[in-house]
Amino acid sequence: MPLATKYDSKSVESKWYDYWMEHDFFSSVPDERESYTIVIPPPNVTGVLHMGHMLNNTIQDVLIRRARLKGYNACWIPGTDHASIATEAKVVKKLKEQGIDKNDLSREEFLEHAWDWTHEYGGIILEQLKKLGASCDWSRTKFTMDDDMSASVINVFVDLYNKGLIYRGYRMVNWDPQAQTTLSDEEVIYQERNGHLYHLKYQIAGSDEFVSIATTRPETILGDTAICVHSDDERYTNLVGKTVIVPIVNREIPVIADDYVDMEFGTGALKITPAHDINDKAIGERHDLEVIDIFNADGTLNSFGLHYNGKDRFEVRKEISKELEEKGLLIKKEPHMHKVGTSERTGAVIEPRLSDQWFLKMEDLAQPAIKAVKEDIVELLPPKFKSTYFHWMENVRDWNISRQLMWGQRIPAYFYGDGKDDFVVASNKDDAVTLSRKRTNNYNIQAGDLRQENDVLDTWFSSWLWPISVFNGILDPENEEINYYYPTRDLVTGPDILFFWVARMIVAGYEFRDEKPFDKVYLTGLVRDKQRRKMSKSLGNSPDALALIENYGADGVRVGLLLSAAAGNDIMFDEDLCQQGKGFVNKMWNAFRLVKGWEVDENLEQPVHAAQGIAWYESKFAQAINEIEDHYSKYRISDVLMTSYKLIYDDFCGWLLEIIKPEYQQPIDPKTLSQVIALFEDNLRLMHPFTPFITEEIWQSITDRKVSEALCVNTWPVTKEMNQQLLTDFDFVQQAISGIRTVRKEKQIAFKNEITLQYINNENSSTDYDALIQKMGNVASIEVVNEQVSGAASYRVKSNEYFIPLEGNIDAEAELEKLEAELKRAQGFLLGVQKKLGNERFVANAPDQVVAMEKKKEADALAKIETIEASMNALR
Repeated sequence: MPLATKYDSKSVESKWYDYWMEHDFFSSVPDERESYTIVIPPPNVTGVLHMGHMLNNTIQDVLIRRARLKGYNACWIPGTDHASIATEAKVVKKLKEQGIDKNDLSREEFLEHAWDWTHEYGGIILEQLKKLGASCDWSRTKFTMDDDMSASVINVFVDLYNKGLIYRGYRMVNWDPQAQTTLSDEEVIYQERNGHLYHLKYQIAGSDEFVSIATTRPETILGDTAICVHSDDERYTNLVGKTVIVPIVNREIPVIADDYVDMEFGTGALKITPAHDINDKAIGERHDLEVIDIFNADGTLNSFGLHYNGKDRFEVRKEISKELEEKGLLIKKEPHMHKVGTSERTGAVIEPRLSDQWFLKMEDLAQPAIKAVKEDIVELLPPKFKSTYFHWMENVRDWNISRQLMWGQRIPAYFYGDGKDDFVVASNKDDAVTLSRKRTNNYNIQAGDLRQENDVLDTWFSSWLWPISVFNGILDPENEEINYYYPTRDLVTGPDILFFWVARMIVAGYEFRDEKPFDKVYLTGLVRDKQRRKMSKSLGNSPDALALIENYGADGVRVGLLLSAAAGNDIMFDEDLCQQGKGFVNKMWNAFRLVKGWEVDENLEQPVHAAQGIAWYESKFAQAINEIEDHYSKYRISDVLMTSYKLIYDDFCGWLLEIIKPEYQQPIDPKTLSQVIALFEDNLRLMHPFTPFITEEIWQSITDRKVSEALCVNTWPVTKEMNQQLLTDFDFVQQAISGIRTVRKEKQIAFKNEITLQYINNENSSTDYDALIQKMGNVASIEVVNEQVSGAASYRVKSNEYFIPLEGNIDAEAELEKLEAELKRAQGFLLGVQKKLGNERFVANAPDQVVAMEKKKEADALAKIETIEASMNALR
């Protein structure tokens, strides 16, 4: 079939992806080869493809496709995360649209809706990844709520509980009033926000005097149970032991002394609300204070809120400050900037709340994970993220692993009584019955007597097992697959989940397999827009990922993303980069069309210039692949692409094809064509990880191939010996040819017009490449001379001086006129600069760098005038 004039990415991409899938090229089973395994960071099942996914998964695909070409048994595990909070919010929203309240449903009914939603909408992102060219083993797709994955999570919970590492405690937690669940400390994002500092008056009981306090949350006075001052604060010594009256509530509370209070903040007197502040809770415990919780789960006030019962906390803040002002109890209200904790998932302002929760002790578990990174057993790339990792891990707190949701793995704790400690932990209800009977000595306990904990486990408690559980390594720790594929090779992810996920996976790897989960962690940067803003829907600066693929092709987008994606550095995304990527893909296609269009004359011998060009490119390729291997070893993926890009765009297309290209409508010799196609195939092998579709299309169009010969499962280019002398010589030749091209352009000498070239050979350069120079410059003859040539344009390469006689090629008089005009402009410019430099006041008062700049302008102008005058003399 004739080759298409224009490369059609849409038809090519669907054709070859279907072909790869049909022949199971992405599938992996254990065999005698060395494994190369990557597990995908499982995107939320609710997710759709965005720029961060595109970057992350393109890098993974580059690594896995290269590993496949290098002969590894490459296995890339895809899957999705059940994302408890996000998914439950989606389901609740859908139910609301149908007029159904979540609270009216039983757990089983709600889960049925959740599964329906997941089956209908979940996993869309995996289908979208296929459009990008992701070569995952789709037969291994996992979901963190799959039966075996959930069983692994439950098994781990039971194991850790039996080791004494999981406990249930009444603690102050981070409460998300919108999602109505707890969050771990790491899921709270602190933001600087403008608020107010309210100065309030509390009347001292039995007197007309008042004590003033400052608070950012006046609504919480309804839960106050003490006023606290520093024990050394002489201003309040006489107040300690007395009582004050809480405004509005009119409740008498004690004035206590504690060293925690900052005497310099506000008035030095602190209101204590043990139910709604972690520090107040600690003070309350030391002083045995009453705990009054004034909030409902959704952030509205409860009956302790008196006439504000049922109103939202922020609405109450406004209203109560007005009431306090009306009662003469608000001294002043002043602007105040402070940090506010917000939910990473919903953006809601976090409410400290006392609650019974489940925790995992982390301090001892973290130690092997700290050692692994410290000793580079697990490498973080770039290494700058080590300090962040150690800061988190060396200050790790117990992990709150329970969530007040229905979607997720339900905590396997079974209560047999009403007491807080009347429970057992077991993998299933039958085991729970057995344990309950032993615990209580009551052998009449039946399954129906047990009540399972309603909370589910934090989503991260399932995904921290991901590299193990995808190979069933928890339930069957000695199975063939876990022993073959684990530890995995590379993890590609974002630094924003370095602690949430990466660190915890390392912890899990050492706890459950006594081994690291992966060798290296490649941390990508964030994709930002040209103004360095983080991409988001609200800013409207996040392009539609699928639309980019539609417009520029998957290969074009992949190249565009990776051209500027240095590890760990944020990427300033510009759609022009995708256009550049598309242009590169078209360049490869047009290069192939050129080569494929040449007719062959079997009787022709290979010209000297073609043999030289082929030999040069072989060495250039060897040099490039050595650089590329070095870049790959250091995970400088952007540098790999740039080196490959320049090799193909500049050296192969810009030089080699021009060197070997036969004259117009003339045939090519068979040896040159065979050699250039072999080099083209090596280029395709090199570029396949980055541009899988165009490379497979060209590969399959070169000649008929068997299925086993497809590029996707072919081999990586073999590193050959590099001839450094040849590269050095050729660099000199290229400069000589570039000089000819410059003269032709400046003097408007058409390429079809032959020229002669003369040069003074101060470099004692070889004449071996004269034929090549003649071909590339359309030079009729080359002659070595001993002195400068008059009536010629000249240029230098190192100490060699080259001359191109202009007689017959240009209108000498017209050229002289042009040069005279140029000389006048240069002389006028020089005069202005010298006038400025001759001004003593200017030289004395201007900054040194400004004077230096003017002197440089003078030197440049003098050099330009000398060049113009030399050119004019040559024409006379």
